[in-house]
Amino acid sequence: MKAMVTLVIDHAATRADHSHDHPHEHAPLARDTAPSRERVVMSPVSVNGVAISRKAIAAEVQNAPAKTPAEGWFNATLALVVRELLLQEAHRLGLSADPRLEADGRRETEEEALIRALLAQEVRTPEADEAALRRFYDNNRRRFLSAPLWEAEHILCAARREDAVAFPAARERAQTLAAVLARAPERFAELARAQSDCPSAGVGGSLGQIGPGDTTPEFEAALKALTPGVISEPVETRYGVHLIRVNRHVDGRTLPFEAVRDQIAAYLADHVTRAAHAQYVALLIGRADIQGIALGGADSPLVQ
Repeated sequence: MKAMVTLVIDHAATRADHSHDHPHEHAPLARDTAPSRERVVMSPVSVNGVAISRKAIAAEVQNAPAKTPAEGWFNATLALVVRELLLQEAHRLGLSADPRLEADGRRETEEEALIRALLAQEVRTPEADEAALRRFYDNNRRRFLSAPLWEAEHILCAARREDAVAFPAARERAQTLAAVLARAPERFAELARAQSDCPSAGVGGSLGQIGPGDTTPEFEAALKALTPGVISEPVETRYGVHLIRVNRHVDGRTLPFEAVRDQIAAYLADHVTRAAHAQYVALLIGRADIQGIALGGADSPLVQ
């Protein structure tokens, strides 16, 4: 449940108006890297006459990641304002809390349960039908590709890049092996068994099938650039210097709709829910008496 509350508040924080037309909301910040000791100056904050204390805001700051103390203070204040608005509306409607056990074993607080009940009652989110799911799939086919695969082998001359003696020696050894392979590429497996510092030496340098993210960026870039059967120039990574040969490359293929239908449905449901919750919060803001912090109401980007 806490995730639902955070979802509402985070979405509001992302879209709220941080206008610098209100100088009391953003104090000048020190530009050094040490934590600022400067107090964030802000007017007293209240929601429909209910005060949000500086102590509560200070405690909430730890849950409001931000680049600057002023931004963190603003985000924490916004979170407490939104929570107070939702709780006031839940009480106004006479809703009761029924805390439930979360999947991680944590039990909801009374406030979390009230906010969940409020959103469930007051916010209606349409469910995407089959036609909408298929339309999303057809318009975003590039998002539903299986990962490409490379069947590759390599010879590793191991050395840490920061080793000023070993790394140049590894580079020189790899260049020597590259010269041998240029004359006799059929010796790749033989030289891998005899010369490679990788455990794959035992199988002639074979790495089996490799997908995106399985290797270092430099190694993967070489895989993408290589034509099957061609041995690379020496490739330097943090592990040493490699000679690489791709034996087979399989492009990623578009996954069938049936394989990704549930993923699309979950994505669209989450997107629509976030937008609907943000719109509901904006409507509450629009008709509330909020002092000490400038927020957009029903006519703000929050509802768009």
